[in-house]
Amino acid sequence: MPKPSPRLAGLLFDKDGTLVDFDMTWGRAGRDVMLDLAHGDADAVARLAAALHYDMADRRFAASSPLIAGAPDTYVHLWAEALGRIGDPALLDEMNGAFTRATLHWLAPIGDPGAVLRALASRGLKLGLATNDAEASARRQLAALDLDSHMDFVAGYDTGHGGKPDPGMVLAFADKLGVAPGRVAMVGDSPLDLAAARAAGAVAIGVLSGPARRGELEPLADHILNDIGGLPALVDALHG
Repeated sequence: MPKPSPRLAGLLFDKDGTLVDFDMTWGRAGRDVMLDLAHGDADAVARLAAALHYDMADRRFAASSPLIAGAPDTYVHLWAEALGRIGDPALLDEMNGAFTRATLHWLAPIGDPGAVLRALASRGLKLGLATNDAEASARRQLAALDLDSHMDFVAGYDTGHGGKPDPGMVLAFADKLGVAPGRVAMVGDSPLDLAAARAAGAVAIGVLSGPARRGELEPLADHILNDIGGLPALVDALHG
C-alpha cells in the first residue's frame, strides 16, 4: 500500500519519458547525432550505435542503453572509444550540442503537458524540472514546448546538484521552496527518478510513459500513474 503523503508544496518532473516522448524525440535524434559525430563514417556510426544499444533501423534506444541509465558524462567515454578520441570536455560539449540540435528538431511532447502543468499550478503547487540532460538543452526544450513559464526550478546533470539517482536535485528543489523534502514529489518514468526521490525523503510518483515497465517502478514508487495526466486527480486525492 502507498504510504500516506503530506500536503504537497511542489512537484518536480523528470523530462524525457515524462514530459517528452523518449522514442519519438531521442530515438529519432539518435541517428542524426551519430551521423554528425562520425562525419558520415559508416563503421564509426555502427560503433557508436553498439556502444549505446541503439537500433539504427528502428531508430530506438534499447531499455538497457547507457543513455537511458545516466547523464552524458557517464557514457562519453563509450563514444570516445568508438570514435578513437579522448573522452574530454570538448567531446562532451560536442555531444551535448549535437543532441540539443537534434532533439529540438524531433521534439515531441507526451499528451498536453501544458494543460497538466496549468492544472497543477492552479492548485497552488510549485513546479520544477530535474533531468539528466544538460540544463541548457532542457531549457531550450521547455521553451519550445511553451512550458518554461510554468517552471520555478530547472536543473540538469551539469547544474551543480549532481545527477539522478543521487538526491541533490530533489533536495535543491525543496530548499528553493523552503519546505522539507517530504513535501515535494518527484515525478518520473525511470527507477533513477524514483531512487532520487527515495534518497531525498520525497514522495516518489512513477509514470508508465517511458521505457521502464511497472515492475521496475513498483519497488520504489509511492504511486504509479499511466502518465502525468493523472496528476491533478492524484493531488486532489492526497490533499483530501
